[in-house]
Amino acid sequence: MRVPRRTALLACTAALLGATCATVTPAAAADVAHTVLAAKDGWGSATTGTTGGSKADAAHTVTVTTRAQLVAALGGKNSSNGSNATPKIIQVSGTIDLNTDDANRHLACSAYVTGGYTLAKYLAAYDPAVWGTSKVPSGTQETARVASQKLQAEKVQINVGANTTVVGINGGRLLGGGLVVKNVDNVIVRNLTFEDAADCFPQWDPTDGDDGNWNSMYDSLVAYNATHVWVDHNTFTDGANVDAKQPKYFGRPYQVHDGQLDVVKGADYVTASWNIFKDHGKTILVGNSDSSTVDTGKLRVTFHHNLWQNTVERAPRVRFGQVDVYNNYFVPTAGAYEYSIGVGKNSAVVAQQNYFKLPSGITTGEVLRKLSGSALTADNNSVNGTVTDLIGAYNAANSSSKLGTSAGWTPSLRLTVQPASAVPGAVTASAGVGRI
Repeated sequence: MRVPRRTALLACTAALLGATCATVTPAAAADVAHTVLAAKDGWGSATTGTTGGSKADAAHTVTVTTRAQLVAALGGKNSSNGSNATPKIIQVSGTIDLNTDDANRHLACSAYVTGGYTLAKYLAAYDPAVWGTSKVPSGTQETARVASQKLQAEKVQINVGANTTVVGINGGRLLGGGLVVKNVDNVIVRNLTFEDAADCFPQWDPTDGDDGNWNSMYDSLVAYNATHVWVDHNTFTDGANVDAKQPKYFGRPYQVHDGQLDVVKGADYVTASWNIFKDHGKTILVGNSDSSTVDTGKLRVTFHHNLWQNTVERAPRVRFGQVDVYNNYFVPTAGAYEYSIGVGKNSAVVAQQNYFKLPSGITTGEVLRKLSGSALTADNNSVNGTVTDLIGAYNAANSSSKLGTSAGWTPSLRLTVQPASAVPGAVTASAGVGRI
């Protein structure tokens, strides 16, 4: 379904941005900006559907080129923009560096440092030889790290209110941060590149895993207790700043990136379609805790026609939700690869008609990962051109910890489903930015 195209869009509004207004007529952009999620296109189309800002008036249909303009267009103040439910269409034109001040001057990590934090002092304080391995950091340097991280978050985590469409035009790109869709309904994010949402202040946690881990804070896009969200034709990447190039401290990678798209804390009715997720570690989390008390009966998400390229894990990693994964293209790289689809606590994943292009060094038994759940339906998936029983391959390689063979539900909210053999061509030709 499309809303009739407008003949002109406001490039800016004096009330919101304090600038002279002009009209532009980007016909293709108008179509993209006003498109709503089609009926039966995944979980995002359930109940009331997802229409984003398609009802926005001219005063709330704006094009932005800086962080300050983006915040203004979303309501005026980042800390409160999440509660702004006025229908709005925000067109992101060109690159917006989110690590900038209101004068559009770039902010380096040093601009956020407070409380006497330095990495050298932090490493000295929490060296396992000094701090131990049985408790998480606390004290002066941890307090300073948290305060510094909070200052960066206020800049790079952009809050989005209900009834909003954020769409890229002219190579629209958000650099150095991302969008937070929290406690709201009805949001569309399309045709944007999300690049390098890097945390300047990762936390060391010696209790995370057998050897401890560095953990960062920011996602490129997060749906947090949000409903009816459509994420379509975006490209998510770490760019040149991949985690593999980061140093190691305490023998563990200094990981500056968190998720590319996370759906957590009671979020529901989400469709992610025709996106590219690439060059990243922890890609997509659906449900962030085994101990959650808000996720049962929620976290219903559809992933279709997405490309996961050179990602390490979580494509996606699921807890609790009924998650439909069909017609996606997986192209992992040998070496750091862990798994693609993770089956977590109380999850019910259906994975059908996907295509896995596995290089030498990655076996079919590694594609799935049993975490704290086992309910899974996986039919008619192809590995390197051959229809393959993914569950059978996993169970053969993991005889002591087997997956089940049924998710216990059947997806009904699907548009045309292609055979797995057609997926590489379709996704390569049409997924990602600029291919709507």
